[in-house]
Amino acid sequence: MSHTTTEPTLKVALSYKDLVIYGLVFMVVIAPMSIFGFVSKESHGMAPLVYIVGIACMIFTALSYRKMSQRYPIAGSVYAYVNKATNPHIGFLAGWLIMMDYLFAPALLYAMTASWCTDLIPFVPGWAWIALFILTNCWVNIRGIENTAKADIFIFSISILALIVFLVVGIHYVLNGGGTGEFNLVPLYRPNVIDPQFIGTAVTIAALSFLGFDGISTLAEEAKNPTRDIGRAIIVALLVVGAFFILQCYVATLIQPDFTKMNPDTAFFDAAYLAGGTPLKIFLLIVNILAVGVANTLAAQAAASRIVYGMARDNFLPKIFSRIHPTYRTPWISTIAIGILSMILGISLSIDFLAKLINFGAMTSFIILNISVFWMFFIKEKQRSGLGNIFSNLIFPLIGTGILAYVWINFDKATMEIGFTWLALGIIVGMVKTRFYKMVPTPVSLN
Repeated sequence: MSHTTTEPTLKVALSYKDLVIYGLVFMVVIAPMSIFGFVSKESHGMAPLVYIVGIACMIFTALSYRKMSQRYPIAGSVYAYVNKATNPHIGFLAGWLIMMDYLFAPALLYAMTASWCTDLIPFVPGWAWIALFILTNCWVNIRGIENTAKADIFIFSISILALIVFLVVGIHYVLNGGGTGEFNLVPLYRPNVIDPQFIGTAVTIAALSFLGFDGISTLAEEAKNPTRDIGRAIIVALLVVGAFFILQCYVATLIQPDFTKMNPDTAFFDAAYLAGGTPLKIFLLIVNILAVGVANTLAAQAAASRIVYGMARDNFLPKIFSRIHPTYRTPWISTIAIGILSMILGISLSIDFLAKLINFGAMTSFIILNISVFWMFFIKEKQRSGLGNIFSNLIFPLIGTGILAYVWINFDKATMEIGFTWLALGIIVGMVKTRFYKMVPTPVSLN
């Protein structure tokens, strides 16, 4: 769909480096610190292996994102790609599903961060922390995507510093007789433990741990060279963050090798305490608050606002959300709306409930994306000659679909019920906007 541009458009300002850092921030390079105990228990002490499996799982979907971003360098992510590859009705439903991820992810992150903050400063209520983070992030995001990129670089630098400190202190602790007392392969392989059930559990955990790499695609219209850079940045960010995940989990497991004695909620920070005492534990906790409460939520809110902007521009959502700020050239109305929604949801819903919403939406929309790549390039355009086309247009998207389908069918009953309720609501909204799917809404005019 073409859009005239006499009115303000999204500002082109992001380099390849900005996109990669945005992806790393969105996924949070120190993300395993908050869930290390849970992952370790589910994987019988092989958390690093879980993330190796995770990279293998998600790389195929990342390749599908790269394929679509090269063809369609526009805002909207899954919504825009499926819209172009199939038809606007299926595109809308894919966008509606990915909104479960993008709309509820900021609320989940704010709620998690608020719980950490109240642990450090109990007399400040959780809702106050949520409000503070939301106001800060709305201000930064509305002021311009360059400011978001600068904030990303700052927090990313702090996160890397914290990770380096932990690795140095942790390795020193191990080599001086602490934990395992040596480097070994136990965190990567335990005989008679790895079986199909273990792999299934690992795939489920790992696939959800990498959610966020797709957010890079929402910035296509603000990238200087989107056709070249969006896909590259997605792949590189996924591989780099995976390496960070594996490394920090490996060292943490060497420090505390007995997963049966871990407290799932604080296992990584307890390992930090063993290696570096209270100062290291508090330092890592504060950095996690900054990384998740500021940088991660900043990236999530930016991505969510652009999904909403893309769907509103095509008139599937109220057109007010397609407005661009005349000075800063950002989707300011949708940014504020995401902030308000995050405030309401972060206060009123549990972390577990929010996680279920995000998981169903992301996995289902990823499946649709992979199928769309196969449908568009292999079936419609018949790009079947040569091994390159066979792999990129057939084998890779179908492997990606199969992996995600395996994760999908292992969701619990509550996640399925929530997900299908959301999907049913989307079908109703689509029916209203398209007169029972007989027409396509006219895109919002920007002139």
